[in-house]
Amino acid sequence: MTNLILRFAEPADSNVLFQLIKELAEYEKLSHAVTGNVSALREHLFGSPKYIEAILAEYQGQAVGFALFLHNYSTFLTKPGIYLEDLFVLPEYRRQGIGKALLIKLAQIAVERNCGRLEWSVLDWNEPAQAFYRSMGATILDDWRICRVTEEALTNLAAKS
Repeated sequence: MTNLILRFAEPADSNVLFQLIKELAEYEKLSHAVTGNVSALREHLFGSPKYIEAILAEYQGQAVGFALFLHNYSTFLTKPGIYLEDLFVLPEYRRQGIGKALLIKLAQIAVERNCGRLEWSVLDWNEPAQAFYRSMGATILDDWRICRVTEEALTNLAAKS
């Protein structure tokens, strides 16, 4: 795609980025889980401290996908890493190399920042995404499980003495 532009998101992109996040949630059948808002997203992307970063994919002036990521750390490698929270391309723009271009861009950022790894999660039912990630060189780790504590359980855990 010669008209594809990948660029870091800017504050003015917050609304379109949040719309893409809602479209991702719809695709994953998780629309009900979107409880955040544009203001919080903007603050986390551009405030201080800055918690996340995003790359927008634009085709002919329209935002058609994004990658949202943050740094993590590997104690074993003693190096920072990049955790890809979300990678999404609008359905009508898939199979045109946009997801691949976003993943390559993230790999380049990881190498430039001397990161030891780039990692992300994929839903167990999303076999097309799994096949795509494997084709890009990713290994899907069968022996690791994601642990998560949210909302009331998080508050309860924090209150324990």
